[in-house]
Amino acid sequence: MNQRKDTYRAALRRDPDTPAPRPVRVTELHTRYLHVTIELDAALPRDVTRWLGPPVSALVRVGATVVRPLRSTP
Repeated sequence: MNQRKDTYRAALRRDPDTPAPRPVRVTELHTRYLHVTIELDAALPRDVTRWLGPPVSALVRVGATVVRPLRSTP
């Protein structure tokens, strides 16, 4: 029990791991009167795919289920 307590205390004292900053893609637009800088997270496409993948695949399955009886009707 004492070793478990010591391990727990040591873990609390440890510095938390800080994640490395994500790479950013910077796009700049310069005109005579306007200066715009757009920063895009390089991991954005992966995040969007992860968020939208399950709902889109569910909609595709539902659509296929709805269309199947319509195609088989003469």
